Amino acid sequence: MKKLKGMRVAVLAADGFEQVELTRPVKRLEKEGASVTIVSLHKGRIRGMNLLVPGRKVRVDATLREVKAADFDALLLPGGFMNPDFLRQSALALDFVKDADLLDQPIAVICHGPWLLASAGLLEGRHLTSWPGIRNDMENAGAHWTDEPVVRDGNWVSSRGPHDLLAFEHAMVELFAERMSPAIARRSTAEAAPRWPRWLAGGLAAAATVGLVARGRKALA
Repeated sequence: MKKLKGMRVAVLAADGFEQVELTRPVKRLEKEGASVTIVSLHKGRIRGMNLLVPGRKVRVDATLREVKAADFDALLLPGGFMNPDFLRQSALALDFVKDADLLDQPIAVICHGPWLLASAGLLEGRHLTSWPGIRNDMENAGAHWTDEPVVRDGNWVSSRGPHDLLAFEHAMVELFAERMSPAIARRSTAEAAPRWPRWLAGGLAAAATVGLVARGRKALA
C-alpha cells in the first residue's frame, strides 16, 4: 500500500542543491504515491551539485510567484552549499516556509537546508540536526542541535547529510504519512476503491431496485 497516495509535496530548491538530497527523496516520495512539485526562484531548470562538482539539471515545475504553501500538504528542503543561500535571500521563499510551518505542514529538511528555516526566524526552541558545519548557525538562531542521523520535532524531521539519506527517507515518509489530512485520506481511499464495469454496476443497481420494490409490495400485502 502506498502510504502517501494523494499527498501533494512541494520541493523548494534553487541552483546548487545537493543532487542526491533532492533526487533520492523525490523518488521515494513518488514511490509512496505522493505528487511532487519542484518549486524554485525561476522557470526552466536548476543545476544540482555533487559536493563541489556540478551535477545534472532538474526541471522546475512552478515558481514561487505561481504557487503558495497552501497549495501543498508537505514540504521538502534539500541542502547543498548554494541552494539554501540563494533561497534565503528571497522574500517569497521565506514567506513560503513560514506559511508552511504556520499551516502545521510536515517539513523534511536535510544538510544545509535549515539555513532557510533560520533566516525565516523559525528555529527558536526547535530541536533539529543539520550538516555539522552549520551547527553554530543553528544554535545562534535559537535551535537545540543534536548530532544524530535524524531528529524529529513536531511537524519537522531533519537530517545531517547524504550519508544519512536512508534514515532520512524513512523518517520523512513516516512523518508525512502521520500528517496526512483526513481529506487526503478520504480522497486516497476513494481512488483506491474497486471500480465495477459499467454493465455490472448497472445490473447490481437494477437488482437492488427490484429487491426494494419486492419488499415494499410484500409489506403492503
